[in-house]
Amino acid sequence: MSNPEVPVLTLDGPSGAGKGTVAGLLSKRLNWHLLDSGAIYRVLAVIAERAAVAMGDVESLIDITHSMTVTLQVDEHGKSQVLLDGADVTASIRSEACGERASEVAALPAVRQALLQCQREFHRPPGLVADGRDMGTVVFPDAIVKIYLTASAEERAYRRYKQLMEQGISGNLIALLEDINARDERDRTRAVSPLIPASDAIIVDTTGKPVEAVVDLVLSQVRRHVIFAD
Repeated sequence: MSNPEVPVLTLDGPSGAGKGTVAGLLSKRLNWHLLDSGAIYRVLAVIAERAAVAMGDVESLIDITHSMTVTLQVDEHGKSQVLLDGADVTASIRSEACGERASEVAALPAVRQALLQCQREFHRPPGLVADGRDMGTVVFPDAIVKIYLTASAEERAYRRYKQLMEQGISGNLIALLEDINARDERDRTRAVSPLIPASDAIIVDTTGKPVEAVVDLVLSQVRRHVIFAD
């Protein structure tokens, strides 16, 4: 890790476990930088699609990782905004289709390796909240606090369904559940950086828990390990 004096909190777990929402709120509460690693993979998928690069064209995908500039900002409500070369791409990377392409890209070992440095560049003072699937196991193995968020597949599918409805997008709950189960299986069984909790991670099941309760629980763990100035 580049700077051991700058604390890192990792939040790993499957899609729909609440990592993005919790990470954004924690970033705001702690006044730390935010890394949404899923957004990085989604941006890569978007660029590849625009350039007509196949998801299996590893060399071209790696070239893209070396040239793209991704910035993450957090508003006063803890909502993240994703900028690609200064342009807001938040809406375009949140589609189900983009998520599927990003999951395919994330299964490529050489691409994951190429994105390591990009992700580690977010590690800057005063601290970092890193949200993903291998933050505590691979990207920041020396993180001071590691959390693994999970929830039942049914609850995660329903959360995604509600998000789509709120955005005015139609969704099929059964199809969403099938997609989540397929993505979980792909993430758990990939050869490199499979979706597993770090050996020293604290596992938090968010099923039925209010977001603020999860945020408070994680904050209590951070405060046990980090000394904050008054």
